[in-house]
Amino acid sequence: MSAAERVQKVGRFVAERFPVEKFSFHSLFQKKEVPIHRMSWAYYMGGLALFFFMIQLGTGLMLLFYYQPTVSDAHASVEYITTQVSGGGLIRNLHTWASSAMIFCVLAHIITTFAMKAFEKPREVTWITGVVLLLLTFGFGFTGYLLPWHQIAVNATKVGLQSIEEAGRYLPGALAEVPAQVRVLIQGEAAVGQATLSRFFALHVVVLPLLVFATLGLHVLLVQLHGMSQGVDRPTKKSERFFPLFVLKDFSLWGFVFLVVFVVALCLPFESFFSFPLFQPFDALGSTPEGIKPEWYFFFVYYPLELLPFWLVMLGQGVVVAGLFLTPWIFSGTSRKTLSIIAGAAAFYLVVITVFGQDIYQFFKGE
Repeated sequence: MSAAERVQKVGRFVAERFPVEKFSFHSLFQKKEVPIHRMSWAYYMGGLALFFFMIQLGTGLMLLFYYQPTVSDAHASVEYITTQVSGGGLIRNLHTWASSAMIFCVLAHIITTFAMKAFEKPREVTWITGVVLLLLTFGFGFTGYLLPWHQIAVNATKVGLQSIEEAGRYLPGALAEVPAQVRVLIQGEAAVGQATLSRFFALHVVVLPLLVFATLGLHVLLVQLHGMSQGVDRPTKKSERFFPLFVLKDFSLWGFVFLVVFVVALCLPFESFFSFPLFQPFDALGSTPEGIKPEWYFFFVYYPLELLPFWLVMLGQGVVVAGLFLTPWIFSGTSRKTLSIIAGAAAFYLVVITVFGQDIYQFFKGE
């Protein structure tokens, strides 16, 4: 193949993945339609994830007016927001509940997208940007967890950072030092302290949002240019106009979901699910209290780490992440029925390990 042919091939690849000729009001609004079939409900999951991200931005900006990112004042500032600022407790609860809802929707979105084979040509780049958004969402969860600077936040973060360094035991030669260096880079100092809090704060409120804006912008643009995927092997040939019908339904769902989350945030503090000592200010000289574990959206890796060899879990996670990025090519010839079975198995595992993970752990440990 000559150089000119290679350039033409690359040009065709880019043109198919980025059909800029469709970037018009007619193509994006007047002509665009949404298929109607048994999986049509899944088309709303991406919009819900976006909606919860918008709630995170709004409530996060409000919290920034009072939050102090220092080890001496972080916990006190959170307490002040919750108990002294008018509406502060509600805003903080909205931020916390919406973060969990956002992660749930992102997970549901990527699982249903996989089952519907919405990653096939020419949507490979759309899928890859979605995987990047999934990882960035987990990054939000990990960095935001430390900011209240209470017992469970600091100790759970220590466990997470120690897991990074632990990976060095299974790497050969000079590579064995890399995880420890990565941990120091993230942690900022020998132990979790002010440097760690400052870095997590910067990541949470500046770096990750900028990365999400860039990736999300590309992801949404590609979704609009390519339209909704077929979703099923045998289309019903029924569809509805994207604008205004689908858009109005999407906004109506946003309104209903916001009402539910608002009521929950008003009546049920997120921290009510944990024992009070876990939310006392972190004491560097005190002992680690019982019940330290990460948020529910990390249970899928936390409990396997408790029960299985570290190297096996890390190898499995690496294979899964690599598989996610390579999904458009690995599963290009796979039927939607098979993909639905794989997606169902993944969803089943996530639900079981999240809801019954502690019971499973106690069963195998004989407690």
